[in-house]
Amino acid sequence: MIQSAQEAVKQRFTAKKVLHIVLKIIAAFIIFVLLFIATVFTVNKISSYSEQKRTEPYGQLVPVDGKQMNVFIQGEGEETIVLLPGYGTAAPGLDFKPLVSELSPNYKVVVVEPFGYGLSDQTSKERTTANIVSEIHEALQSLRIDRYILIAHSISGLYSLDYVNQYPNEVSAYIGLDSSVATLREQKITSSDTKPVKWFRDLGFARIQLKLTADAYEGLPYDEQTKEQINILMRKNMYNSTQLNEAVSMYANYDAAEQQNFPASLPVLFFLQANHPVTDQWIPEHEQQIKDSLQSEIVLLDADHYLYRSHAEEIAEKIRDFTGELN
Repeated sequence: MIQSAQEAVKQRFTAKKVLHIVLKIIAAFIIFVLLFIATVFTVNKISSYSEQKRTEPYGQLVPVDGKQMNVFIQGEGEETIVLLPGYGTAAPGLDFKPLVSELSPNYKVVVVEPFGYGLSDQTSKERTTANIVSEIHEALQSLRIDRYILIAHSISGLYSLDYVNQYPNEVSAYIGLDSSVATLREQKITSSDTKPVKWFRDLGFARIQLKLTADAYEGLPYDEQTKEQINILMRKNMYNSTQLNEAVSMYANYDAAEQQNFPASLPVLFFLQANHPVTDQWIPEHEQQIKDSLQSEIVLLDADHYLYRSHAEEIAEKIRDFTGELN
């Protein structure tokens, strides 16, 4: 009886000891996690401050809706080309550099950085197609650019569909660079979906994510200085509030685009990746977009979605041929 009581006491003591050790481990783990988060946050703040001072301006700022929009211009050709970026492109003016270099000997090339992109301001205005189109047009009007060939990559193709219908007397031709199609929409994102992304961004973990991501520019025709500036702006603009709002607005923007078509008289040229990694409808749906066009063409490239980075020379040559036939 006494022995059983002693064993019970011993077992309770052992259990308390184990519980104490477990609690210490849990506490140590929590402290470690908090210290790790604090370190990531601090490093991100210090690095962001340092990078802000190392950012090199390019292009020019123009007034749009009471804010500043950055526009990069190169070349002095008689014809003007306006370039619009795909979703999330950190620094369009630099990202389009290979294509701009190939086009600028023959055209005046204008790269518009919408709000939330590159060196442009952010905005709290909803990222509806109507607002984005209006802002881009206001930027061009500020520069007195009123006749041009519109070239759009990815999601800007969706906005451009509205743009060419809004300003048919200004756009002389449309060229899509693996541009989005309304019938092949992205997954719906709500504002609640973006809340954890904002925490992820504000705590500095986006910087770690970029560190662990493969260099998208490796082996491509970008000099080291340009790549450094792109990386700085990538860390600055990744998951910013304007771009997150655009992601939330995207589903409705796809809905709106389903009701629109390219004007039959507008010349349209598509550059598409020949082998889309997700859908086999990429090429057929683009063909459907131009079925009523009087002058249209599709060029397939053995490239990924950012085909202008790797095939700038080929794209520029075809653009010269295509636009030359318009004169």
